Amino acid sequence: MIDEHEASDFINRNPDIEVLEAFVIDVNGVPRGKWIPRDRALDVLMKGMAIPRSVYALDIWGRDVNAAGLAEGTGDPDGLCFPVPGTLSRVTWLNRPTAQVLLSMKNPDGTGFYSDPRQTLVDVMQRFAKMKLTPVVATELEFYLIDPVRSALDPVRPPNTREGRWHTGQTQVLSISELQDFEHVFHEIATACRAQGVPADTTLRENGPGQYEINLNHVPDALQAADYAVLLKRIVKGVARRHDLDATFMAKPYGTQAGSGMHVHFSILDEDGCNIFVGEDGPAETLMHAVGGLLENMGDSLAVFAPHLNSYRRLRPSEHAPTYASWGFDNRSAAVRVITASKPATRIEHRVAGSDTNPYLVLAMILGAALTGMTEKTKPGGAITGDDHAVSHQPLPTNWDYALQSFARSGFAYATLGPRYRSLYTACKRQELSEFSLRVTDVEYDAYIRTV
Repeated sequence: MIDEHEASDFINRNPDIEVLEAFVIDVNGVPRGKWIPRDRALDVLMKGMAIPRSVYALDIWGRDVNAAGLAEGTGDPDGLCFPVPGTLSRVTWLNRPTAQVLLSMKNPDGTGFYSDPRQTLVDVMQRFAKMKLTPVVATELEFYLIDPVRSALDPVRPPNTREGRWHTGQTQVLSISELQDFEHVFHEIATACRAQGVPADTTLRENGPGQYEINLNHVPDALQAADYAVLLKRIVKGVARRHDLDATFMAKPYGTQAGSGMHVHFSILDEDGCNIFVGEDGPAETLMHAVGGLLENMGDSLAVFAPHLNSYRRLRPSEHAPTYASWGFDNRSAAVRVITASKPATRIEHRVAGSDTNPYLVLAMILGAALTGMTEKTKPGGAITGDDHAVSHQPLPTNWDYALQSFARSGFAYATLGPRYRSLYTACKRQELSEFSLRVTDVEYDAYIRTV
């Protein structure tokens, strides 16, 4: 909850604000909410705002998922949503003076509503708190800047630069000049991050044409880390639109170019603030057990790490995206990269999730798996070197349907997200999968309509 002083102070310090964007995050990580006029903003900030509970269980097209149990047959009742502290800020990329606040739904008794994805992460963090442990988390988000003019025959293409239109075959990884080409965009992204308290760190040019990455600083609050990831995606998309560009966090917008991932770095502190992943002569046994838990539960978690049909195009060999549940020391070919170059900063990098994911669910599954491994003292097996995946490493599911089946019957997903949320998520994804099964692609027409 935001206290009255914080809310009133913000309104008074921003006398030009005309509207408040108040929103929740749905199952797919999509912001959904309302515009509130200034004269009602303080009331919403203090007393909350009603939103249909079914908003949390919409498919990617924004349609009700009746099988999720929140819409049809329920009367579609409202739930009361309250502001998340620290998220009330200005929206810098709109012409109209606008503020924003992230909301989270509560039950009448004040507990979190189960279908709010923030609540799934809250539940996992409570398990850490009972053990007096604190995850320190950061995310790295990759995305593409693309031309806003699209057609069925030309659905995605890189943006213009001073030199003209890029060819999609160019990579120009870590190019400084291509950062400079979009200096105005990245400057405004940095300005918006500062205005909203989002701890953006490094910006870099990635592998694909028009692909970039922004890293967020580590914070000792996994829920806040997920909030920051959600807000950063809004900032990038909003600023890009202001500059006549689009930004996409789609996992694989170009079939022959690099996909976009959301890499998650984390360590864990004990009650004295010491990193429990640090051992006397290298990584601690606790770190190895955490890695073991991540690997053991990775297949069951893939429907969250790769939540869309397009997500599985990214998980291909030689794409800097993992295809096996493997780990290695400072090895970007592995699904789990153990980083020990700086002893105090010893940590795990989880490299499976795409940028198209819901950050709350991703962090819930990652941290839940690590905690399970630590509790059960799960051994991770041998580290890989290079791209050498031994037969002992489990291949990750290569298609959406199989991954969703594994998730739907997973005891780990049941324990981590709860039975109701596992069912809700499965229902939403099955409705989307069903829709795709009805769509015949242009590739199929090209290959078959006259030849078979």
